[in-house]
Amino acid sequence: MKTNMNQTNTLTKLTEIKGNSLFQVLEFDELRGGKDVKTAFMLSFMRQAGIKLRQLRIVLSSSGAYIESGRLSFMRGPIEVSSNTGGLFSFSKQLITSKITGENLVRPLFKGTGELLLEPSFGHIALLELENESVIIDDTLFFAAEQQVEMSTTTVKTVSGALLGNEGFFQTKLSGTGIVALELPVPEQEIFKYKLVNDILKVDGNFAILRTGTIEFSVEKTTRSLMGSALSGEGFMNVFKGTGEVWLMPTKSVYDELLRTMDNPLMRPHAEHVAEGKDGKDGKA
Repeated sequence: MKTNMNQTNTLTKLTEIKGNSLFQVLEFDELRGGKDVKTAFMLSFMRQAGIKLRQLRIVLSSSGAYIESGRLSFMRGPIEVSSNTGGLFSFSKQLITSKITGENLVRPLFKGTGELLLEPSFGHIALLELENESVIIDDTLFFAAEQQVEMSTTTVKTVSGALLGNEGFFQTKLSGTGIVALELPVPEQEIFKYKLVNDILKVDGNFAILRTGTIEFSVEKTTRSLMGSALSGEGFMNVFKGTGEVWLMPTKSVYDELLRTMDNPLMRPHAEHVAEGKDGKDGKA
């Protein structure tokens, strides 16, 4: 078949980790699909801001991988898909847990030989390689994992941590040996990775997104008394104790504030002018 489409895909491989399967993070060098002025302007703005589209590629070699429900873009090769609910009893247990935690009930399992391409995203994809260890993550971060990685729900052990830490009673736990892919809301260079050795880390806010299973989590008042905490304006702090690693994303609150500002009705007319390539003053381009 003849065609004038002779250009190859312009993707750059950012990183990869090979286990039983190969996980690769790909990045589109540039999006050039603008077919109207508004889209072209937004693409130009994204280029100036350094915003790029990324995609996770998983190469299976007689192996398997779980992916977040609804995130598959396409796949190639003899690959079988199963829900892996594990029977009626296991399904009932997962259903109850799903209702309590709000997590997806089923994360499909893909087994065979071939490749999986997950949906492109402007998120930031981090690859982890677990070595007979466990990590506890924010529920929204899970993207994919090798089949041998065990996924479970863990409870926050202290009442203070569950009620006051904004973490809820349940969190996602990934255990074993294998590769895990997480989709982060901020770039890697804005993640603080603290390694604790029989130490204490106190965080004023809900921006700890990952901790190793050896770290204990609780909530403490910033001062000795409840009244003192209220008067200090700080209230309670999330406390991480032990030996292991904790990931923090302090810049997330800045992005959230920017979004709230753009959603402000007073800002919408100006934002619409910017999106249309206008100067926002006289309505002319």
